[in-house]
Amino acid sequence: MSFTEEVREQADELWNKSKQHPFLKELKEGTLSPEIFRYYLIQDRYYLEQFSTIHQAAAELSEDKDIKKSFLAGVAGLDEAELAVRESFFKELRIDEKEIQATPIAPTAYYYTAHMYKELASGSAARTAAALLPCYWLYQEIGEMLIENGSPKPLYQQWIETYDSTGYQEAVDRQRRLTDFLAENVSESERNLMLQSFLVSSYQEWKFWGMAYEQEQWEESSCIHII
Repeated sequence: MSFTEEVREQADELWNKSKQHPFLKELKEGTLSPEIFRYYLIQDRYYLEQFSTIHQAAAELSEDKDIKKSFLAGVAGLDEAELAVRESFFKELRIDEKEIQATPIAPTAYYYTAHMYKELASGSAARTAAALLPCYWLYQEIGEMLIENGSPKPLYQQWIETYDSTGYQEAVDRQRRLTDFLAENVSESERNLMLQSFLVSSYQEWKFWGMAYEQEQWEESSCIHII
C-alpha cells in the first residue's frame, strides 16, 4: 500500500463527513441557498489564492527540478481551471470586488490556510505536499459522487463538472505521485508528521462546508476584519 493510500484510509471517517454534509446534499438536489453558495465562493476565492501562493513558494524552496516542476504544475492548473471557473461564477452571480472586500475571511478559511502556511514554513516539501493533497483528492471523489445524477441547477452542475474531468484527474494523480515520492525519501518521524498534516487538512475540508453552510463569522466581527 502506498503512503497516499494509507493516509486516505486513515482519513476515511473525515472524508465521509464531508461527503454527507448538507451543503453537498442540497447542492446535488438544487435546493442549496444561493446566499450560501455565494458565501462559499467568496471564501473559496481567498482559499484558492493562498493555495496557489503556497504551491509557488514550495516550488521556489525545492532544489529538485522534478519536485519543483510538480508544484509549479499545480499553480498552472489552478490558474487555468478552478480560478477561471470561479470568475465565471462571479460574473453570473454579479459578485464584484466591492462585495469581496466587504466580506471578512471566515475563521475556518483563515485557519485552514494558516495550517498550510505552517507546513510550508517548516521547510518540508513532504509535509507541504501532504497538506495540499486533500483539497485535490477529496474534491475529485466528491465530483465522482455527484456527477452520477448531477444537479438540476445549471450553476451547481457546472461546479460539479469542474471536479469530474480528465484534466482534474491528472492533477490529482500528479499530486499523489509527488506526495508518495516525498514520503519514500523521509524518515519515519517525518512520515508521521505528513500523516498529521494530511489529517488536519482533511478535518479543515469538512469544516469548510459548515463554514459556508452557516455563513460563519468571527464572534467579535466588529473587531476582526481579515481580507
